[in-house]
Amino acid sequence: MVERVRVVAENRRARHDYFIEETLEAGIALTGTEVKSLRAGRASLQDSFARVEKGEVLLYNMHISPYEKGNRFNHDPKRVRRLLLHKAEIRRLVGKTRQRGFTLVPLRLYFNSRGLAKVELALARGKKLYDRREDIARRDAARQIAQALRRRR
Repeated sequence: MVERVRVVAENRRARHDYFIEETLEAGIALTGTEVKSLRAGRASLQDSFARVEKGEVLLYNMHISPYEKGNRFNHDPKRVRRLLLHKAEIRRLVGKTRQRGFTLVPLRLYFNSRGLAKVELALARGKKLYDRREDIARRDAARQIAQALRRRR
């Protein structure tokens, strides 16, 4: 069985700015106009992050544009949204995020095969400038090797 996933938004900078230790899938508590706006593909995960507060996981700075036909029932584009996770997962995240340097970063926002909005959340550690330079150097070296192999054939 092939799982059909429709990606709405992706946080490409996250993999550039963080070391991704592990990922998990979380549901999102949304209003009706937010879901309609997401189905139209109008969302951004840029600069967004999640935090565990009072036993729940909250997503900050995720921008969902107001629904065009939403009139007075429209939502606030940058409101704080609750993520839906099991208690055991939340407890584990509390322990991990209390460790030095760990943060929760959303990687992508998508609709799963059942049509439910989900967020792929990553437990990540921030990269230093020298780590980023190292990654760039590694990518350049791999690209040069691939070019040399192509030229040789």
